[in-house]
Amino acid sequence: MTVSRTTSYAGIAVVVAVLPLLLDPYWTDVFVSIGLYSVLALSLNIILGQAGLFHMGHAAFYAVGAYVTAIANTMWGVPVLWAMPFAGLAAALFAMVVARPIIHLRGDYLLIVTIGIVEIVRIALINNVFGLTGGANGIFGISRPMLFGFKIAKPVHFYYLVWAYVACSILLFRRLENSRFGRALNYIKEDDTAAEGSGVNIASYKLWAFVLGAFWAGMTGTIYAAKMTIISPESFSFWESVVLFAIVILGGGSNRGVLLGAFLLIGLPEFFREFASARMLAFGLAMVMMMIFRPQGMLPPMPRFYKLPERIRCITGKGGDAAAQAGGGA
Repeated sequence: MTVSRTTSYAGIAVVVAVLPLLLDPYWTDVFVSIGLYSVLALSLNIILGQAGLFHMGHAAFYAVGAYVTAIANTMWGVPVLWAMPFAGLAAALFAMVVARPIIHLRGDYLLIVTIGIVEIVRIALINNVFGLTGGANGIFGISRPMLFGFKIAKPVHFYYLVWAYVACSILLFRRLENSRFGRALNYIKEDDTAAEGSGVNIASYKLWAFVLGAFWAGMTGTIYAAKMTIISPESFSFWESVVLFAIVILGGGSNRGVLLGAFLLIGLPEFFREFASARMLAFGLAMVMMMIFRPQGMLPPMPRFYKLPERIRCITGKGGDAAAQAGGGA
């Protein structure tokens, strides 16, 4: 980690720690939403930003985690935070089931299929699947989480819980990015032909990227359910996936970029609520301008260079150079 990056993270940490002292409950709640979207976008960044898989169904995994938590808490009395790992595992298992048949798809084909997944999940929830999801009305009466005997109920409590979760997520995903697994994902993103030629099992790595991203999104669903105490299918629509996709694209695929993207797309519109009718127009224009003038995103990852074996460069031609930059060490 470079000094500048350490300094930027330390600066963000200080600002996050003192911010509730300056905000009223409404704005504290806005920053809770920014934190939740940041974690969700970080989990999507594993699939989209690092592996380069066009996935626009992330809200489905988020929904699975939230509903598993709600069902476990309201029907079986399981404490909310105890349900968190089970919510993540349920979302990961669901991702493994739905992603395995489509993992060979690329680009817009994969994008369209993942849109279908989130819509199938939403319609299943509306139709009260297995009599557990409450139909269109959702599930009420989810209890507040308890942490070491302390009840987390006020916006400021959730603020610190969510942003502590954001910090843990960044530390974990930073380690993941520098691991053999992370380098393999970047290698696949730059040139999957070269990656396969160097011995990387691209189908397996893509599948595990889906599973890991879904696991983290499912656990985030637990915090969302505990904060709202009521969940319904409307909270996990296709639009949620669009916003998460836009945050990752806007940020450029780095952790810092994802945080910036979440602030711009979730927090900034609250400053201009009187212009809410023009919000979609501004959103569309911003994305178009981004694609024209800065297609790599606002804060793309720092380039890393790895040397690819000579025999792979001979096989792949132009792809060899790109792959060597992306992570041939995997």
